[in-house]
Amino acid sequence: MHAWLCEDPTGVDALTWKELPTPEPKAGEVRIAIKAASLNFPDLLIVQNKYQIKPPLPFVPGSEYAGVIEAVGEGVKHLKVGQNVACLSGTGGFGTHTIAPAALCMPLPDGFPHVDAAAFIMIYATSHHALVDRAQLKAGETVLVLGAAGGVGTSAIQIAKALGAKVIAAASTDEKCALCTSIGADATINYSRENLREAIKTLTGGKGPDVIYDPVGGEFAEPAFRSIAWRGRYLVVGFASGPIPSLPLNLTLLKGASIVGVFWGGFAKNEPKASAAAMAELAQWYAQGKIKPVIDRTMPMAELKAAYAHMGSRGVKGKLVMVN
Repeated sequence: MHAWLCEDPTGVDALTWKELPTPEPKAGEVRIAIKAASLNFPDLLIVQNKYQIKPPLPFVPGSEYAGVIEAVGEGVKHLKVGQNVACLSGTGGFGTHTIAPAALCMPLPDGFPHVDAAAFIMIYATSHHALVDRAQLKAGETVLVLGAAGGVGTSAIQIAKALGAKVIAAASTDEKCALCTSIGADATINYSRENLREAIKTLTGGKGPDVIYDPVGGEFAEPAFRSIAWRGRYLVVGFASGPIPSLPLNLTLLKGASIVGVFWGGFAKNEPKASAAAMAELAQWYAQGKIKPVIDRTMPMAELKAAYAHMGSRGVKGKLVMVN
């Protein structure tokens, strides 16, 4: 097998494509021949030693992937050789093969392509947990999605629409705004040339959004929160822009609003039954055509460094997927 190995977590340039022994699964594990692996923001942080999870060195990055089971370890009953699965295990995806915990593997129904499956779990599980569980979003409410053309942003648009909400999508270019409209957004804001607060006020008739979905952080967090509706819920999903904002807490008092943390990994660990039920609902929505990952492009696994550079350019719309 071959894989991208991180032996020194100083950044993407330190990754090397190496031939490694093909491992055998232990009890409770499976070996997967990887067909596709998506590139997520944590995959950048983890090779820079900036992510909250720091795997022992050396490790193979790539948190999310899909492929075919080649071998099963002792005690694995629900999976078999030849089965198509998707997995979000945190590491191991950027290679030709990997060992994964069987409990983390999502069996794929017929007709679920590997490329879509590799771009599915992280973004849709995060957005479902955020909007359904944490925000308790109701039909008829208004959601503002920041960073709306990215992976989690596009998934949030689709899930909010599936729940019957009105969606305002905010992104940095007209091209990205057009993408958001094409997947269901009711209105868009190009915050690189529009005043965010004024645009929100206009689009909501001065009421403000009931829910704000923020995977970006940075400079737009405070103006967005100042625009929130009475009893609004501000979802802290991530900080893709880099800086972690500080919000004046008096605004929560004045707006009767909530700041709500969204950490799907913690949810899946602490509430596995609820998480499994959410994944089942998402798989059903995919089969019904309500949700589908937006794929910016696919690239050969050997071109991982170029894919990282493309992600760093902020030009990605939806998800980047590496393929073998």
